[in-house]
Amino acid sequence: MTDHADIHTLMMGLGERARLAARGLAIAPTDQKDQALREAAALLRANVEGILAANQKDVAAAKANGVGAAFIDRLTLDAQRIEAIADGLEQIALLNDPVGTKLAEIRRPNGLVIDRVRTPLGVIGVIFESRPNVTADAGALCLKAGNAAILRGGSDSFHSSRAIHQCLVDGLEAAGLSKDAIQLVPVTDREAVGKMLQGLNGNIDVIVPRGGKGLVGRVQQEARVPVFAHLEGICHIVVDQSADLDMAEEIILNAKMRRTGICGAAETVLIDQKIAPLFVPQMVDALMAKGCEVRGCTRTADLDDRVVAATEEDWSTEYLDAIISVRVVDDFDAALDHIAHYSSHHTEAILAENDEVVERFFREVDSAILMHNASTQFADGGEFGMGAEIGIATGKMHARGPVGVEQLTSFNYRVHGKGHTRP
Repeated sequence: MTDHADIHTLMMGLGERARLAARGLAIAPTDQKDQALREAAALLRANVEGILAANQKDVAAAKANGVGAAFIDRLTLDAQRIEAIADGLEQIALLNDPVGTKLAEIRRPNGLVIDRVRTPLGVIGVIFESRPNVTADAGALCLKAGNAAILRGGSDSFHSSRAIHQCLVDGLEAAGLSKDAIQLVPVTDREAVGKMLQGLNGNIDVIVPRGGKGLVGRVQQEARVPVFAHLEGICHIVVDQSADLDMAEEIILNAKMRRTGICGAAETVLIDQKIAPLFVPQMVDALMAKGCEVRGCTRTADLDDRVVAATEEDWSTEYLDAIISVRVVDDFDAALDHIAHYSSHHTEAILAENDEVVERFFREVDSAILMHNASTQFADGGEFGMGAEIGIATGKMHARGPVGVEQLTSFNYRVHGKGHTRP
């Protein structure tokens, strides 16, 4: 355990260096930022064996601690996942640079011309848990948007994150940018998180947490700087009476089972009673064939005796596992009422061929991402064409949904006059 005074000094130093690096990044040419990203991608590919060796240390320790399969899946890297990380960096390099983009031009009757222009946020603190790929995604997105980043990975992914971070640092230096533009907190002490939440003496502008409910809840409760986050991903799928049932089966299987441990995985299916007698057994067959436990309301269980009786807790649980809850509802209004009560405002989907139902769903459901006839697993910045995301935000201020490069900027007003004075 590091001494309290040492932690304070360490973290204040990270903040000061990040603020200085942010000044340079704010004016860095696009080509220079993109070069750093491409260099880092090449270094990831060149160091696959070393990154995998580091990751094996983390995975072995996690297994020794008896963590669940979903956690291990989020933590584990292989050559294919490292390639995906490298490809993600190159995709971010291909994105348009948001910095300096003119958002609006206002011409006043008195001759003043006012431009609203995108600017970097400054210094972004990212606190994450078991996903080592967040090291690259978060660092790269912050860099592309002209921000310095302070990354604090979880102790479970400590070795993996360090190996990936070194590639980012080497890429920055190869492009002539400050190595302090992307810093990784080099200790696992929880006190370091507390220092970041306090803002490092005003040097952190925004905090982005990536992890479980415990981490995000702590960040939202304790942070003294703005937070981009979602607390949970309790994602619903509504199967309307107008749905194509074969399509619905395929979408639900993908939304639940493609990767059960991500925030866009479906947790609850709401089925109109008019189609439930036909669709519930069909859906249960498909889910159980893939190893998914189905928990259902009384009406669902009456239609298929393989369904486990759901409790009230199930409707507000983010399983992050091969478990799904199912409720048969009276009608579309009942489905909307269920979502309004239990939603985490992350992602919801409507499976329907009735245009009026779809329009009502889009208009009345208050979540960051709404899908029509598509898997909730598309709730991802990369799938939205953002290259990658630093997280999903469910708040309503500034950023909502996938947080990509544009969401990692602010703006200022630039007022042009010709000797104007105000009467």
